[in-house]
Amino acid sequence: MERFFMGIDDLDAHHNQPRISGLTEIRGPNHSFMEAFCIKGLLESNGHLIDGLKFKDGSASLMPKSILREIADVVHQHGAYMSTGGWAEHLLAKGPSSFKHYVDECRDIGFDTLELHADHLNMQEDDLLRLVRLIKREGLNVKPQFDVKLGEASSIGELQKEIDTMIGRAERFLASGADMIMFDADGITKGVDEWRTDFIARMIGRLGLDKIMFEADELETAQYFVNRYGSGVNLFIDHSQARDLKNLRTAAGGGGQKYIWGQKRVPF
Repeated sequence: MERFFMGIDDLDAHHNQPRISGLTEIRGPNHSFMEAFCIKGLLESNGHLIDGLKFKDGSASLMPKSILREIADVVHQHGAYMSTGGWAEHLLAKGPSSFKHYVDECRDIGFDTLELHADHLNMQEDDLLRLVRLIKREGLNVKPQFDVKLGEASSIGELQKEIDTMIGRAERFLASGADMIMFDADGITKGVDEWRTDFIARMIGRLGLDKIMFEADELETAQYFVNRYGSGVNLFIDHSQARDLKNLRTAAGGGGQKYIWGQKRVPF
């Protein structure tokens, strides 16, 4: 008999998780318990497309630990990881002992990845690298997040110097044990007159696709990344884009025509 719907067994056969490249990380619930309870349904229907769930802007700190543990259980059942998002900078202001307690608590709740907003932490780089090593010793992955403010450079030479400085910082984080470097859309594809495709190319060329994640908060942004760099690029997106991103990755992996949100087009 002809089948018209994919069953859950078929989804399990196709998701190939955990992936080490071509990761899709989605935004978690923002301060809403109702959104938290919707995660189970989201992962049951789209879990094979999702590799990570990230809490933004300290939203996890407003939720009871019991709910966070339930979410972590569901995330892990679907072969995905759970990330804190940027919040560590607020705990560091209370001192080293509070930060160590925060790391332990994240691990005990079920978080797998702890983000460090490297540009919001008023610390020397050596101290930041020690934080990376501390988090790794506690059994968590580390993902430093960088701000990109290249528009402030006054000349081409100064701009290239700023890019090289940022690449050097990222390389030192990775050498100290960081698992991936995160770049927000601001300053790259958002809030700029022209997308900083030169910066993207330099970063990928030096660090490799598997060590970088870019925020793709607009549909056309995800289209650019996948059509330009292939299915192996790691992207942070809104959960509503998960299926469209899967279509993009599938088209890019097949080496055929480029996919552009519901239609196909010739390659760039």
